Formats: sequence, C-alpha cells, structure tokens
Amino acid sequence: MSLNSTYFSPTAKTTDTHCDKAQEPRMLHDSPQNKSECGAVRRVSREWWLHVGLLCIPLLAVYLHIPPPQLSPALNTWHSSGHFFTFRGNNVFYKESVGIVGSSDVLLLLHGFPTSSYDWYKIWDSLTQRFNRVIALDFLGFGFSDKPRPHRYSIFEQASVVEALVAHLGLSEQRINILSHDYGDTVALELLYRSDHNRSGHVTINSLCLSNGGIFPETHYPRFVQKVLKDSGFISPVLTRLINFQLFSRGIGDVFGPYTQPTEAEFWDMWTGVRINDGNLVMDSILQYINQRLKHRERWVGALTSTSTPLHMIYGPLDPINPHPEFIQLYRSVYIY
Repeated sequence: MSLNSTYFSPTAKTTDTHCDKAQEPRMLHDSPQNKSECGAVRRVSREWWLHVGLLCIPLLAVYLHIPPPQLSPALNTWHSSGHFFTFRGNNVFYKESVGIVGSSDVLLLLHGFPTSSYDWYKIWDSLTQRFNRVIALDFLGFGFSDKPRPHRYSIFEQASVVEALVAHLGLSEQRINILSHDYGDTVALELLYRSDHNRSGHVTINSLCLSNGGIFPETHYPRFVQKVLKDSGFISPVLTRLINFQLFSRGIGDVFGPYTQPTEAEFWDMWTGVRINDGNLVMDSILQYINQRLKHRERWVGALTSTSTPLHMIYGPLDPINPHPEFIQLYRSVYIY
C-alpha cells in the first residue's frame, strides 16, 4: 500500500483522532490498543516526512546549481573593452580609457559592495571628457575578477591590488585622483594612510572624493542580511547559496533613493556580476570588511582627519545605511575644511 493511501485511510484518520486527544482522561489512552494505534500513526508521520525530505534533496540540488545569468549586451561590451592583470596568482579585471588630449590628470574609480566597476558606466564618457585617463577595476572577489575561496578578503589586500594595478599601468610616479564609493571608500582611506605615511609602493594621491560609505562604524547600520552573513559562522556558507535574484534585488533596491531606483535590466546586471565565478559564495568572507572598519577605525578615520590631501564628500541624505543627519554631522566634526 502506498504512503498516501495509508496516511489518508479511514483507519489512519481514526487513530490520529485518538492520539490527538491528549487532554482527555488518561484512562482513554492507557490501553494497549491505543498505544499501538499511536505508535502506528507516528511511524506513518515519520515516513511521510522522510519522503518529503527525499523529494526536497534533488530540488535543492537543482536550485543550488542554477547557472549564472548570461551577460547582457551592455555588460558584455563592458567586459570586452576591459583587460586583466595578475595579482598574487589571481586575475583582476580593469577598464581604462584615454580621454582628453593636453591633460595629464588620471582618475581612478573604486566601486562599492557587492557590485563592480560597471557601477560607473553611466558617467564613464563624461569623465573621459575631463580626465586624460580614467581607470576602474573590479576588486578581488567582485565582478569579472577572480573570486578565490576559501580566502581571507581584507581592505588591506584590496588596497594592495590597487597599488599593483597602478604599477602595472606605469603610473607609480603619477599623482592620482580617486573617486570612491561605499566599500571603495575604506579602500581609499587605506591608500590615503599609506600615501601620507610614504609607505613603499604607495599610490600618490592628488585628490580624493568619497561618496556614501560607512567610514564611521558608529553611524553605520548594515542591512539585516549583511549582519547575518558576516556573523553566522558555519551557517553563512549555507545562506550564501540560498540568495537568489529576488532577495538580492530587494535588498539592493532598499539602498537606492525613490527617484534613482535601478531598472529591472540594471538589477540583473548587478546580480550577474555577483554570480560570475560563484561570487555569491564569497559574500560572507568579503563582508568581514564591516568588522575590519571597527577594528581599524583609528587608522582609517585618523587618515581622514590628519591628511593634507584635498578631500571631498558626495553624500546622498536618503542613505539608510549611513543615515542623515548622523553621518554628515560626524564627518563635519572630524574633518576640518
């Protein structure tokens, strides 16, 4: 007899009724017949859940092995126009354009979490009309760059990636202008620290423009999923496998303003960038940057307060992660114009 026919048979239904009457006098349940009936129902229930579990295993396996989306034409064009260089055995993607003639100004763009250099595509052409060379990279673990795992991702390593790129392009002696966002802000502050302390191999920074990044741990409020992923230990690798486009787009959409929401195509481009090379599986490791910001606050906020490098801030006050007016008030109090 099949499981379904046993579970829904009149006998099974009757015995289920007897076992559910837990609040009736004990004399109704103490007989050998009732004990036998209750045991049979429990066995049927266990068999039912076992069958459900066995059915879920292949479904979960299919879900976890869904291939990444295909590159959109726009994202494919971005990829095709870029290059790779090697950093400690890993391939790092970057894009470079030569802009106006007669200027020697170089602009380096540092993207945020969890996206990529493609963040800058809408303003790329405008920037090339102002600067002689415009450069953007995908940090290690992001976009088209390699995403090694297991790996200890850190802000210090990403700053070294930037220094290696600058050296690769022959710009070690060039003064560099930096425009950064979010995660890139903290990388920029580490670069600023190294520049101001004349560390070997440092990038010489001509100017720095930060934009909406959690540079102050005390005014930084990560999204729930970020807190869960960075602090859940052995559970985090499981959670990263369960993130899908719907969850991702909803979370990313929450940090955009009501008038700057990405289109459906742009959400898919961002998600595709994450899924390339199984990037969703390293998000928990990369998110340790939030803890690193707290641990190294004195170093990075100290660089902000002590530098003589021209510094600018672009701040959108509708940022739910670095909310107004807390963030901007603290920024104004630590940085003297």
